[in-house]
Parts: sequence; structure tokens; C-alpha cells
Amino acid sequence: MKIKPPQPFTFQAGKRAVLLLHGFTGNSADVRMLARFLEKKGYTSHAPLYKGHGVPPEELLHTGPDDWWQDVMEGYQHLKDLGHEEIAVAGLSLGGVFSLKLGYTVPVKGIIPMCAPVFFKTEEAMYEGVLQYAKEYKQFEGKSKEQIEQEMNEFQKTPMRTLKALQHLIADVRGSVDMIYNPLFVVQARHDQMINPESANIIYEEVESSLKEIKWYEKSGHVITLGPEKEQLHEDIYHFLEGLDWTN
Repeated sequence: MKIKPPQPFTFQAGKRAVLLLHGFTGNSADVRMLARFLEKKGYTSHAPLYKGHGVPPEELLHTGPDDWWQDVMEGYQHLKDLGHEEIAVAGLSLGGVFSLKLGYTVPVKGIIPMCAPVFFKTEEAMYEGVLQYAKEYKQFEGKSKEQIEQEMNEFQKTPMRTLKALQHLIADVRGSVDMIYNPLFVVQARHDQMINPESANIIYEEVESSLKEIKWYEKSGHVITLGPEKEQLHEDIYHFLEGLDWTN
């Protein structure tokens, strides 16, 4: 079966712009509904797609956080090139980590980390997640059980240096969040199976922002943008964005 891979997207509406960032092993589709909602409210948004994501999982093995950070920065620059001087950022999971990193790297109007980890599970637990992602992708491709088993055996022979680099990235950002002064809205799902939800409290406590809020979503799991409370999340993000000090 031929799969149409996800793509980066830009929805142009008003002068105010939001960079939307997906998570590790996710893709731009995870933030697409949020983007459509913001478009209706007059916000332009852009979502990059990280290298090695939304494509056969073998390609993920040969990319890492430095590549994905480059994709994030290029996404930010894309909005600048379209003429947007003021850019807020919202990111899911790893995208939330990158949203925090942007906060102390480039000018951003506001930051919305959603289910963002500041300490991670063991490398083994992370690898289990990657194996699950790889298997599901192959099932989605319509491959037979035998073929999937054979390909997964091959997949596991390739060392995945990405995970160690990912842990370093998360540790670096954790150690730097006290350099963030931007308005901040921390979003966390109560039933997050992927990360330790305590990360949300750490982010909220350690940033230096004078304008900051945190909200727990009681019925949601990790991919909160696609979960049962997504409509409420959309409204809350819009409310936060409307409260920022835009010049236009």
C-alpha cells in the first residue's frame, strides 16, 4: 500500500504567528487540528516535520536531536521570511522541549509546552517506544505479520544512538529553563503514559517568567492534541495567545 507521508504545513491567516512542534516519533498531523482552529481565529501557523519522522522508521535511526533542532529553527525562520515579526510557539512532548529551548535562544512571544519531559525514562524504556512505533508503522503499511517480524529483527540490529543524544538534549534544556522569561502556559495530561507528569510542575516552578500558568487535563493521555479534551485545549491556548502583548 502506498502511504502518503505527512508534510510540513503553513496555514496563513493573520499577522500573529504560532510555530507548532510535534513530538518524537510523531509528525505534523499531531498539531494539525490545533492549527486549523487557530487559523479560524486569525492566527498564522507553521508546523515543520523533523527529519526521519513520518517516513519508514529505519530512517529515524540515522537522525538525531541536532537534525530536529535544525528543522525547528528553519520553521521559525520560515515564519520570519513570511514577514512575521512576532512568533509564539507551542510544542507537544519533544516539541515542548524544543519550545522551551527556543525561549532562551530566539525572541518568542509566548511558550506553550504540552506534555513536555524534563527528565526521561531509561534508554531501554525509550527504545521500547521506538520499537512500538516501528511495528505500528509497518502494520499501517499493510505488511504481512511475517514480513513485519523479519523487518523488525533487522531493525533491532541497528544501534540507535539517537536516544542517548535525546537524553542529553532534555537534560540540557532542564538545566536552562531558568533562563526563560517569556509568558508561559504549561499544559499537562493527567494520564500521561509516556513521560513523568511531574515534569510539568518542574517547568512551571523553574522558569523565571512573571506571567505563567499551568493546567492539568484530567481525561487526557500523552498526545493531548488528539485526545478527548482537545477542544478545551484549543480554547485555552487561544485564550493564552490573546493575552500576550502583541503589537498587531
